[in-house]
Amino acid sequence: MLAVFIPEDKISEIKNSVDIVDIISDIVLLKKVGRNYVGLCPFHTEKTPSFTVSPEKQIFYCFGCGTGGNVFNFLMNHDGLSFFEAAKMLANRYGVEIPAQTMSPEQKRRISERESLLAANKQAMDFFKHSLLSDNRGKIALEYLKKRGIEKDNITKFNLGFAPAGWDNLINYFSKKNISRELVEKSGLIIKRKSENGYYDRFRNRIIFPIFDVGKQVLGFGGRVMDDSLPKYLNSPETSVYNKSRSLYGLHIAKEHCRASETVYIVEGYFDLLALHQHGILNSVATLGTSLTQGHVRILRGFVGKNGGFILVYDSDEAGIKAAERSIKVFDKEHADAQILVLPEGYDPDSYLFEFGYKSFMNAASKAKSIIPFLIDSAVKKYGLSVEGRIRIMSDLKQPLANINDSVKRSLYIKELAEIIGIDEAAVMEKVRIVSGNKSIKPNKELPDKMQDRNLALKGDRHERKIIAMMLQFPEILPEIISRNILDHFEDESLKLIGQLVLKQRDRDGLRDELHDVSTQGNGLVSDIINSINDREKRSIIASLSIGEDKWGREGCLKLLSQFELFRKRQEKTLLQKIKIAEESNDYELLLELLKKKQIQVRKNTQLS
Repeated sequence: MLAVFIPEDKISEIKNSVDIVDIISDIVLLKKVGRNYVGLCPFHTEKTPSFTVSPEKQIFYCFGCGTGGNVFNFLMNHDGLSFFEAAKMLANRYGVEIPAQTMSPEQKRRISERESLLAANKQAMDFFKHSLLSDNRGKIALEYLKKRGIEKDNITKFNLGFAPAGWDNLINYFSKKNISRELVEKSGLIIKRKSENGYYDRFRNRIIFPIFDVGKQVLGFGGRVMDDSLPKYLNSPETSVYNKSRSLYGLHIAKEHCRASETVYIVEGYFDLLALHQHGILNSVATLGTSLTQGHVRILRGFVGKNGGFILVYDSDEAGIKAAERSIKVFDKEHADAQILVLPEGYDPDSYLFEFGYKSFMNAASKAKSIIPFLIDSAVKKYGLSVEGRIRIMSDLKQPLANINDSVKRSLYIKELAEIIGIDEAAVMEKVRIVSGNKSIKPNKELPDKMQDRNLALKGDRHERKIIAMMLQFPEILPEIISRNILDHFEDESLKLIGQLVLKQRDRDGLRDELHDVSTQGNGLVSDIINSINDREKRSIIASLSIGEDKWGREGCLKLLSQFELFRKRQEKTLLQKIKIAEESNDYELLLELLKKKQIQVRKNTQLS
């Protein structure tokens, strides 16, 4: 593992400083249930929370898709980081210093680019802010923001800036700081000239909107002109730190308000979002020059919860209709319900709020409709209920209805449409069926593969699984496991290996004397074992068997071990009986198979004696 590049004492310091609930709750809405926390899994689509976090053991496990591990594994899986990158991120967050000399040249190269890009973005944000607030060239931008009604508090809260006119302002700024142009180019802040050597600034004479992640790191930027120049908006390109389909403008500010209200308003523009926040609608975010994605919805569900509300705010019927049609599949796959709020013609959220205010906006929001009812209503308004109109309505609605995977929901909407336009329900159903039958429906490959992992913890003998769970949750029993050679009687090799890892971890320097503390605090043994292996399946088995809330006591543990030993003896006796029956019935094929099993048993018993 990449952990070798960080001293063990530093890994322990990071692990002891971090609260896994604190880290995961940045992404998943967690609810305390008993000793653990549960929420909707960020790694697969689910209706009912099966994602569990144990603060006692500092691990997580999803009983739906089988993903599990410690805080390092969570960041590695969710953010696509290496172990070293995850450890470095946690170290930075919790103030743990990792000595630079412990990194290999390759490790330095791998970690350097991400950190350097984030640092370059932070410095660029500082430059843009200074240009807006402290540079004479920024006066025109400040005046523009004032005319748009944006107050100074909002300018400060969102770290708004200004990119002055000119081709090399940012280039010169970074040159003075001795930051390479190649790095700045990778951040998307400057562009290489095609016809000659050199670079030029991407953002020029624009209001600048820094884009943050939930951890308040600057990932990229958006820029808007102050006149009628095109393009009106310009965004950073995708980089190794910025992904539009997983980033939402304003989420770092809105996340707690989304949690509190269990609702999120989603708009399309930067100024739309600023207007919502300025009018006290703090549970709002904006997409970044891209359609709403499944990744966006999954992230937001982590904040609003499984029954949370999504309100999509659009500035015209046509824009709302197109967006609603696009988003049906997105919300359907995530088992989330969305409502469409379309503002009166000629208004966007920004202009509507500044003209009519908070109460009027919230009144309009209270009348927002779910996606299919919105599309039905829009189609009726557009075409009317003449014969020709009803044919066109049916033509427009058959595909959106076919896009709904939930058969009950689809059936109810088909019934509603049939009643509204006065067409036989069976006829509507047939139209939808034809569309569904003709389109190439590709199965969601992600979930079935992961669902195979659902039974990871069920692999192996029931007694063996229980014993491993006991070893992980009640380490005081480990000396008894050793003295009775319990693991030598295991048949499941994966579970046997995990048991050996538990014993190995117990015997590491200093851990033997800390067994009592580990058993009461619970945050050392399991997380350390998970850290010591690369195998994803074994990590998930360990997490699943560790996260239970079994109440262990020495008497119960000894009883379980005795039951296991008795069970194995009975198995041996049963095997001898089966061999005798196979001999008597002249079933040589079965006899050979049984004799091989007996040979393995004899070999084990010889090794134990």
